Amino acid sequence: MRLLVALLVLAVLAYLGACVALYLMQRSLLYFPQPRALGLQALDAFRRDGVLLQLTVRPRPGPRALLYFGGNGEDVSASVGPLAAAFPDRELVLLHYRGYGGSEGVPGEEAIAGDALALHDRVHAAHPDVVVVGRSLGSGVALRLASQRPVERVVLVTPYDSVLALASARFPMFPVGLMLRDKFESWRYAPRVGAPVTLVVAELDELIPTASSERLRGRFAPGQAQWRVIAGAGHNTLSDDPAYVRALAGD
Repeated sequence: MRLLVALLVLAVLAYLGACVALYLMQRSLLYFPQPRALGLQALDAFRRDGVLLQLTVRPRPGPRALLYFGGNGEDVSASVGPLAAAFPDRELVLLHYRGYGGSEGVPGEEAIAGDALALHDRVHAAHPDVVVVGRSLGSGVALRLASQRPVERVVLVTPYDSVLALASARFPMFPVGLMLRDKFESWRYAPRVGAPVTLVVAELDELIPTASSERLRGRFAPGQAQWRVIAGAGHNTLSDDPAYVRALAGD
């Protein structure tokens, strides 16, 4: 009996230790900051709450602009090419999240959401026609922004309904709902978006199940969201397909 109790106590302690470790490590499991690759794109930056945030920009005169929010392990400067092909007449402004691409600070959901709003206000003052594009983690950033600011169109690439739901499925033994700081619950913001939406999904996405994207799609008003599937593509390879540029453009 004593041995059984001792084993039970050890099991509980091990489980609690795993919970603590997962809680402390959670942001290192969600964010993978990347340096900015050297390229020909213009650089810009702005400060919010004393934090310097780096931007990659493809300038264009006129009223039209595009804001881009990338994935959790993406150097967004690498996305200038397909975005420029899909939106040749728009100024492109790509945000390097806190800790990414030379930006100061530490990434977190609320910090990134606030940075996105501040960036929109900055760009919208000069370019009143704004499209927002978000990929993977950035789809939640773009969608939340579009629920709070005027935008002409929203493009969500490999979108999810909730990072909380994805994490709960990945770690079913743990009380993820109580532990997770950055939940990125896109489904909460979808009904508040009035602009047209395009969801671009990789047929063979190994990270975000199609069912998660479909649940998000169901949160929009009937007929509001277009659905584009890149056949044979994976989560990180869909942008290599020529169909990706056409999907971004809405063709």
